[in-house]
Amino acid sequence: MSAINELYQEVILDHNKRPRNYQTLPEANCQAKGHNPLCGDQLTLYVDVEGDVIKNVGFQGSGCAISKASASLMTDSVKGMTTAEANGLFERFHDMVTGHDVDIDELGKLAVFAGVCEFPARVKCASLAWHTLRTALEGQHGTATTE
Repeated sequence: MSAINELYQEVILDHNKRPRNYQTLPEANCQAKGHNPLCGDQLTLYVDVEGDVIKNVGFQGSGCAISKASASLMTDSVKGMTTAEANGLFERFHDMVTGHDVDIDELGKLAVFAGVCEFPARVKCASLAWHTLRTALEGQHGTATTE
C-alpha cells in the first residue's frame, strides 16, 4: 500500500472512531434523515443556517467507516460556508467519488475519499451525508437515500 493510501486510510479510520460534530443541535433550523439501504447506513443531520450561511452542523447515526467518516469530514468542511458554496463542494466531491476528473487539491481533507471511485458500492456510503445535507438545505421532508 502506498504511503498516501495508508494516510488516507488512517484519516478515515480516525474520523470513524472519533467522528467530529457527532451531536444533535437543538438550535438547528434544518434537519434531514439519510439512509443507504445497500449498506445499512443511517444518519440524521442537523444544520443551523443563518441567512444563507451554515453556522453549525451536526449528525448522529450509524453506519460503515466510510459513511461515518464522510459525515464527520463533511460537517467540518461546510461550517461557515454559504449554502451555495456547500452545494458546489457537494458537486465536486460527488464528481471525485464517481471517478470524474476533478482537482482534488480543491477538496482539502475530503480528498481522502478519492479512492472510493474504485469501489462503486462504497460511493453510496461516501455520498450519503452529502445527499442528506442537500435534502436538509432544500427543506425537503422525508429521507434522503442513495438509491
